[in-house]
Amino acid sequence: MKLQANDRLTEMSDITACLKKVEERGFTDQFQAAGHYLYCVGNNRFYSPENITVVNYYRFEGSSNPDDMAILYAIETFDGPKGTLIDAYGYYACDEVGDFMIAVENIHKKMPRHNWDSVVPVE
Repeated sequence: MKLQANDRLTEMSDITACLKKVEERGFTDQFQAAGHYLYCVGNNRFYSPENITVVNYYRFEGSSNPDDMAILYAIETFDGPKGTLIDAYGYYACDEVGDFMIAVENIHKKMPRHNWDSVVPVE
């Protein structure tokens, strides 16, 4: 299935394939929502919304089941670690992740286009 993503034609077969491509681009840490913070499993640190940048995000919809919707965030921290955060999308979404991402959106704009090559496009 071909999708339009960030003004580039991108093929994303599933979240596992996309995650693999993002990890190949250096986004290897894993993040978890923890209240008003994002926890990095790799370095055992907590990040507030102003200390991270969501470089890109990828939405996936189940072809036969709307319950299969998910979103993958590619995240960069102010002190170097880069990784991913995966959340359900829609009814099963985690409120903590949603609240945290709203705060990030209010603080940061998306990464400037000239820097997208680090993770985009996922082919």
